[in-house]
Amino acid sequence: MTDLLTAVSIIFIVMGPFLLAANRFQLPTVPFFVLAGIVVGFFVEPELTLELAQYGIALLVFSFGVEIDLSAVRTVLVDSELAAVGQIPVAGSLGFGFGVVLGVPPGDAIYLGAAAALSSTIVGAALLQREYDTNLVRGRLARSIHFVQDLLAILFVLVLSAATLAAEPVAAAVGYGVALLVAAIVVNQSLFDAVGEFAGDSDELMILAVVSLLVVFVGAAEYVGISIVVGAFAAGLAVRHDPVDYLGLFNGLGSIRDFFVAIFFVTIGALVVVPFVELGWTESVEKVVLAGGLVILTAVVKPAITTTILIYQGYEPRTATLTSLNTDQVSEFALIIAIEALVLGLLSQSVFDAIILAAAVTMVTSSLTQRYDEEIYRTLADRGVLGSRHEKIDELSAVPADCSDHVVIVGYGRQGQRLVETCEELDRPYVVIENDPSRRDSVAAECDAYVFGDAMERYTWQKANVEDARIVVSTVKSELVSRRLLSFEFEADLTLRSGDRESALELLDAGALYVSHSELLAGQRLAQQLRALFDDEVTPAELRDQQRAELKSRADPVYKPLR
Repeated sequence: MTDLLTAVSIIFIVMGPFLLAANRFQLPTVPFFVLAGIVVGFFVEPELTLELAQYGIALLVFSFGVEIDLSAVRTVLVDSELAAVGQIPVAGSLGFGFGVVLGVPPGDAIYLGAAAALSSTIVGAALLQREYDTNLVRGRLARSIHFVQDLLAILFVLVLSAATLAAEPVAAAVGYGVALLVAAIVVNQSLFDAVGEFAGDSDELMILAVVSLLVVFVGAAEYVGISIVVGAFAAGLAVRHDPVDYLGLFNGLGSIRDFFVAIFFVTIGALVVVPFVELGWTESVEKVVLAGGLVILTAVVKPAITTTILIYQGYEPRTATLTSLNTDQVSEFALIIAIEALVLGLLSQSVFDAIILAAAVTMVTSSLTQRYDEEIYRTLADRGVLGSRHEKIDELSAVPADCSDHVVIVGYGRQGQRLVETCEELDRPYVVIENDPSRRDSVAAECDAYVFGDAMERYTWQKANVEDARIVVSTVKSELVSRRLLSFEFEADLTLRSGDRESALELLDAGALYVSHSELLAGQRLAQQLRALFDDEVTPAELRDQQRAELKSRADPVYKPLR
C-alpha cells in the first residue's frame, strides 16, 4: 500500500507541470497525460504500474457502468449492435492476420486482434462530454457501440479468468460473471431507491453507499476467481442512473472518475517501453513496425469499417463519420486483457509492449481527431470519399409536399415544444428538425411536420423545404451549429441561440435576425417568478414544485441534466 501511495504521489508531481502547459496553451490534455506517464515510467517499477493500471481501469469501468441507461441507448441499440458486431470480426481478423504475417505466434496474435477490434469507452466517454455530441445520434451511437463492445470484452475477460480453455472452468467463470450482472440489475431495479430513501438528503451517505456497493461486487468477483473489472462493471450497473434525484451523488462520482481518468492515461504512458531509448535497434524496429501496424488498423481501418456499416444502414455520412471517429483508439478492456494474459504467462512481453505503445499513440491521436473531427469530415466529403445515402431521413421524416411560408424549428426540447405550441395557436405551418433518438417518438406523435436528421447537413434542409420557409428558429445552444446555419445563407430570416453575450453579438454581426441569450432570458424569467411570488400569485411551495418539475422535464435521460 505504501508503494502504491508513493507511485500515485510521483504521478501527480510529474503530471502537474504537463497539465499546466496544456491548460496554458489550450491544448488537449490526453497527450500531456501520456507524456507525463512516460516520464513517470523512469521512476516507478513496471510491476507497480501494472497493479495501479488494473485497479485504475476497474474503477473507470465502474464509472462507465454508472452512466449507462439502457432505456435511452435502446433507440440506436440495433444499429450499434450491427456496427459493433460487424466491426469486431473484420478488425480483429485483420489484427490477428497482421501479427501472424510478421511472425507473431498465433497465441499472441489473438491479443493483437482484440486490441485492433475493441474501442475505448474511457476515451470515447471523456471526449463525448460535450453536450452537443451526447444528445445527438452520433453520441448515442458511439456510446452504444462502446457498450456492446464492452459486453463482448467482458465475455473475453471471463474466459481468460478461467486460465484454461477446458469447458468446465470456462462455464463456471462465465456463470459467475452472468450472476454478478443479474445481481446488479436486481439491485438497480429493486434496492437502489430504498438505499436513497435511507440516505435521505445526504449526498455523502449516498456516495458512501455506492462505494460500499463497489467493494461488495469487486470482492465477490475476487472471491469467485474472476477479474475485478467484471465486478466493477456490475457495480456500476447496480447504480440507478437518475442525475436529477441523485444530482449530488453523480457530481461526486464525476470527480472520482476525473481523478482516475488522469491516473489511467498516466499509467498507460508509464507502461510504454520507449523504442531506441530503452531497447536495442533491432528490437526497437520490430516493436515500432508491430505497433505502427496496430495503430493503422485501429485509427484508420476500424473507423472506415464503422463508417461503411453505418452508411450502409442509411445514416448520413456526417453522422457515420463522426461516430466512427469515437472508435479510433485501443480499448481499456483490450489493455486489461493484455495485462491479465501477461500475468498468466499467455502473452509475451514484446507483444504486450507493442500493444501498450499502440494504445498510447491512439489515445493521443484520438484526442486530436475529436478536436478536428469536423475538418476531417469536410475534407473526406469534399474529395468524394464518402457516399451519400438518405434512407434514414426519408424513412423517419414527414413533410407535406405543399409546405410553404412555414417556420423551421431546430430542436424539440423545451423551447422547441413551446414554439410548436405557438405555431399551432397561430395556425402557422411549421417543420421541426430533430436529431435526438430519445425524442423521436414524441416528435412523430406531437408534430404535424418534422425531419429527423442532422441540421449540419444540406439534405436535411432540403427535406424541410427551407427555400419556401418564412423563418428558421434554432433552439440549439451550440456555436458550431449556429455558424453552420449561417453558412447556408438561407433566404429565410434566421434566429439563433447563444450561451454568452459575446457570441450573441458575433452571431448578430454575422447576419442573424435575432439571438436568444440564455443569461438574459434567465434574468427575465427570475424577475417574473419574483413578481408572481410577491403578488401572491404563487406560494413558495408551488414555486419550488414548479422548479423541480421544470428541471425534471429538461433532464436528458442518458448523460446530462440539461440540454
